[in-house]
Amino acid sequence: MEQQTAAVENRSFVDRRNSGTNTGGAGFERRQFRDGNRSSRPEVTEFAEAVDEYKVTHRRRFITFEELFDVMTGLGYHK
Repeated sequence: MEQQTAAVENRSFVDRRNSGTNTGGAGFERRQFRDGNRSSRPEVTEFAEAVDEYKVTHRRRFITFEELFDVMTGLGYHK
């Protein structure tokens, strides 16, 4: 009986990875830094938007610390 139930459940499995709901286009990008207006500091908002722009441009969900440093230097940071 349990084997029959498992067989029915396996046939009803839907692989959502290829269903077209997550196309990866600009309208459906997951963001790591900017998620609303959490900061009242404009420089923090500018940084978060620059990171998001980098991720969209380079088609990356997560970036390395070296890429993060590149974003910072692109905004004018220098030691």
